[in-house]
Amino acid sequence: MNTIAERLQSAYHQITQECTKLGSNPANVQLIAVSKTKPLAAIEAAYQQGQRHFAENYPQEFADKASQLNYPDLIWHFIGPLQSNKTKLIAEHASWFHSLDRLKIAKRLSGQRSDTQPPLQVLLQVNISGEATKAGIQPEDLMSLAEEVHQLARLQLRGLMAIPAPSDQQPVEHSFQRMQQLSQELQQAYPAATELSMGMSNDWPSALRYGATMIRLGTAIFGERTYERNE
Repeated sequence: MNTIAERLQSAYHQITQECTKLGSNPANVQLIAVSKTKPLAAIEAAYQQGQRHFAENYPQEFADKASQLNYPDLIWHFIGPLQSNKTKLIAEHASWFHSLDRLKIAKRLSGQRSDTQPPLQVLLQVNISGEATKAGIQPEDLMSLAEEVHQLARLQLRGLMAIPAPSDQQPVEHSFQRMQQLSQELQQAYPAATELSMGMSNDWPSALRYGATMIRLGTAIFGERTYERNE
């Protein structure tokens, strides 16, 4: 499989197969094509094959691409860490923000989101593996941040996101299972928070087994990345 079209077709076929094995509906799983560091032509190629959900990790690269590929049905997700001086880029261009982990960022995004736009759909990022170098809130802080975010007028709380790290002490499946539990707890308080963004090119089948509704595929769609970009 050398082309983006072939990789996309394969990915959707595999998702359907996995969902069939699980007895779940593949229509409930959103494949998000992670296009960070990839040229506009690659995104265009995926778009021409029917892909509509794309994600970026770096604010300036994201804003540049969103400005240049301004298709009304293209849905942009921002999934990377975000500093407070870059929130306006996300507020202006994103439909979804997956990596919210601070109230300060939430308030800035809400304040900078235009009244003419629909509310920014947000997911709270959980540092489910407890990594000191990884972004995300601790599980015990989830409900307090959710309550604060729920009050912000231009944001809509839609669920959770995580990037688990496998280790000898904690297999990635353990993290996925814990995220599923947290998602269920969150939905009890906020019924609209149904989304669970987890699973990437190397572990998405396991994520599906634990209730992932959004899987983020980069290498599986676009091939290996280069990392020359501007933040």
